[in-house]
Amino acid sequence: MPSWAEHAIWWHVYPLGFTGAPATAGDAGGVRHRLRRLESWLDYAVELGCSGLQLGPIFAAESHGYDTVDHLRIDPRLGDDRDFDALVAKARERGLRIVLDGVFNHVGRSFAAGDGWFKRGPGGYEVFEGHHGLVTLDHALPAVQRYVAGVLDHWLGRGASGWRLDAAYAVPAWFWRKVLPEVRERHPEAWFGGEVIHGDYAGYVRESGLDSVTQYELWKAIWSSLNDRNLFELAWALDRHDQLLDTFVPLTFVGNHDVTRLATRLDDPRHLGHALAVLFTVAGLPSVYYGDEQAFQGLKEERAGGDDAIRPAFPAEPGGLAPSGTETYRLHQRLIGFRRRHPWLHRARTTAEQLTNTTVALRSRGGPGEEVVTLLNLGDQPHRFHLGEARPAFQDDRGDPAEVPAHGWRIVTQITKEVGNKGSQGIR
Repeated sequence: MPSWAEHAIWWHVYPLGFTGAPATAGDAGGVRHRLRRLESWLDYAVELGCSGLQLGPIFAAESHGYDTVDHLRIDPRLGDDRDFDALVAKARERGLRIVLDGVFNHVGRSFAAGDGWFKRGPGGYEVFEGHHGLVTLDHALPAVQRYVAGVLDHWLGRGASGWRLDAAYAVPAWFWRKVLPEVRERHPEAWFGGEVIHGDYAGYVRESGLDSVTQYELWKAIWSSLNDRNLFELAWALDRHDQLLDTFVPLTFVGNHDVTRLATRLDDPRHLGHALAVLFTVAGLPSVYYGDEQAFQGLKEERAGGDDAIRPAFPAEPGGLAPSGTETYRLHQRLIGFRRRHPWLHRARTTAEQLTNTTVALRSRGGPGEEVVTLLNLGDQPHRFHLGEARPAFQDDRGDPAEVPAHGWRIVTQITKEVGNKGSQGIR
């Protein structure tokens, strides 16, 4: 993995939704330069504390962007090459890198390729997870391999820093092992991460040669353990998470373009800070999905248009946001700032100690002298943890750092005595 990626914190944007683009290419009405709207938000991302933009699909597609018809052309609903070049240039001026979303397992029905490029089954072309409009590519074909390598190379050459590879779990791992080496030879600083939902994360990384994959297991454990008041689930997931670090550093998140927003998912809004505290104090490459930093609501539904609520349009500039999201935005700033002041958290090992259903001390350690403890309390009463001498991580925290109010959380540093398991169970 390139060294710059070790410090990456992404602002994840779904451009077609963010810019209010029409739902289908047929409604585009010619080239519309909506991609330029993102330029007004670059300073916002920097002020949030992020170091890059992780963009959803921007290539010519039939509808939602994951039905690509031409990977070498910007979707006319978003603009053209000049708009992309301008965005890259303005992002670079601010020290922001751009990662693109590449859909290479399947394509839209009107994708221009020879008939032999697609997998066939008993009933005709194979499709992705039952979606008639998403035709599966035949990854064993050298022509497909050359095409994908050429697309990756093209946009890296135009200024992208890496790729999120959509539905990587559906693509044979050996395909990336064939495609990536020649691309890496031309772009040694490029980063490649894959979308993997279930299965053997570490095994897929080893076999594919990717730098990272998505950590859906931890995503689910964070919100589920908070809703169920069962922090044993979180402890179990973090133990698994630590094991992955022997192979790679996962892509971590509490929201993205495919899932119900965190503020909607959580049963108790007082626990939003708990989820964010975990995200930014355990190992990983964290991303913030646009709008989550403003506590946007949004329910994903399994129906046509069921993603619309989680992929909304943003105003033309940050001043158009409602003031109700300011508190959550400031909380993100504080936690991201903490993360950036402790870059070793990128690969920190975390143990769950003093563990009960509703309380836990998550101790994250790097090298010598590198330690923070995240204290979570989901209970209706204050809880005092057993700590040595410690200080709060944030200057405006007051009182005993070991005392966490009901439904509260703290991050403490400078632990001079090991956090113990007195009177509770722990996981090692």
